[in-house]
Amino acid sequence: AYDVDNSVALPGVFFRLAPAAEPLANTAADATILPPTPDNFSVLDLPPHLLVPIITGQNNTPGNNPVTDAGATLGRVLFYDKRLSANNTVACASCHQPAHGFSDPRQFSVGFAGGLTDRNSMGLTSAKFYPRRSFFWDERAATLEDQVLMPIQNSVEMGLTLDQLVAKVSAEPYYAELFTAAFGNATVNSTRISRALAQFVRSIVSSKTKYDEGAPQAFANFTAQEALGRQIFTGQVGNATCLACHGTDNFVPGNLNNNGLENPSVDRGVGAITGLATDDGKFKTSSLRNIELTAPYMHDGRFATLEQVVEFYNSGVVAHPNLSPPLRNPPGAPNPGQPRRLNLTTPQKAALVAFLKTLTDTSVTTDPKFADPFRATGELVLP
Repeated sequence: AYDVDNSVALPGVFFRLAPAAEPLANTAADATILPPTPDNFSVLDLPPHLLVPIITGQNNTPGNNPVTDAGATLGRVLFYDKRLSANNTVACASCHQPAHGFSDPRQFSVGFAGGLTDRNSMGLTSAKFYPRRSFFWDERAATLEDQVLMPIQNSVEMGLTLDQLVAKVSAEPYYAELFTAAFGNATVNSTRISRALAQFVRSIVSSKTKYDEGAPQAFANFTAQEALGRQIFTGQVGNATCLACHGTDNFVPGNLNNNGLENPSVDRGVGAITGLATDDGKFKTSSLRNIELTAPYMHDGRFATLEQVVEFYNSGVVAHPNLSPPLRNPPGAPNPGQPRRLNLTTPQKAALVAFLKTLTDTSVTTDPKFADPFRATGELVLP
C-alpha cells in the first residue's frame, strides 16, 4: 500500500485522495474496516416462508452477475466512496442511508453541487426481489446493473462521465486488490463497477422482522393492535385492498400503479418514458419492508408520516383516468370506478400503522457488513 501523495509504503493502509466532505452516515465508521475474510453476502439465510416459488421466482439476479462475497465487498466500498462524484462530496450512500432503510430522509436528495433531485430516494431493501427487474420510480433503467450507473452520470446527483468514473476509480490504490479479488484481475471498467454495485445492493435483503418471526406461528407474537392491522391489510376486516399492490410475504409489488395522488399528473412518471397517456401518473411501487424507516413517502416525498399515508388511502385518493383498479369502487358498488373510500376508524388506522411497523428489520440497517467501510479520516483498511 502507498500514501498516494508521497508514494511512501504504508502496509495495510490505503488512503482516499480526498477526505470526506460530509459526515459519514455510520457513527461507528472509525472502527469499521474490511475483514480478513470477506463477509458473507452470497448466501442468504431466509426463513421457509420466503423460500416459496412465488418469492424466489421474483429474484432479478442475472445469470452473468451472481452475488459473490468478493464482488459485493467491492460494491460496498464503491457504494460508500465519495470519489464517485465530481467533487468528492457525494456517494451512493449519501442518498441511500442504512439508518433510513437505505433511503434518504430528505424529501429530495442534494447533489454534488447543491442541486436537488426531482424525486424522493427509493429505499433499497430487498431490491433483489423486484420481479419487474426495472428500476427507478419510472422504471427507466432496464436492470439494476443499468440503474447503479445512472446517478453517477446524472448532472445533478454525482456529475461524472463513465470515462471519468473509471479514471478516478483506477487512480485509487486500494481498488486494485478489490477488483482482483472480485474479477480475477485489477482491470477497472464501467461494467465491473456496475456489476459490483448491483451485487452489493442485491445482498441487502430483509428477513428478520417481527412479521417474519410470527409467520411460522400464525402471528401469535403480534399485539392485538398489530393483529387487527394485519386483518385490515389483508382485507379480512374492512374493504382495504393493500395486498393487491403489496402482495406476498416479501411485500414487493409486481405492477406499476397510479395511486391517485393528483390529477392531472404533475409528474408523468412512467408516461414520460413510454410516451403513452395511459401510463401517466404510474410509478414503481416500493417494498413495504422497512417502510417505517423510509420517510418521507411517495415518489415526491409529500407525506412525512405513515399516518398521513394511511389517511391518504383512507380518504384522499383522487380520481384519475389511469387510477389502478384496486383503488376504485368495484362494479356493483355505489359510484363504481370512483376512488375507493376505506372509512377506517381512528383505532383501525392506528392498527394498520402498527402492522406496517412489524415489517421493520433493523438487523439489515445495523449489520456491520452493510456499513461504511471508510474510517472517519477517509482511510480504507484492507487486511
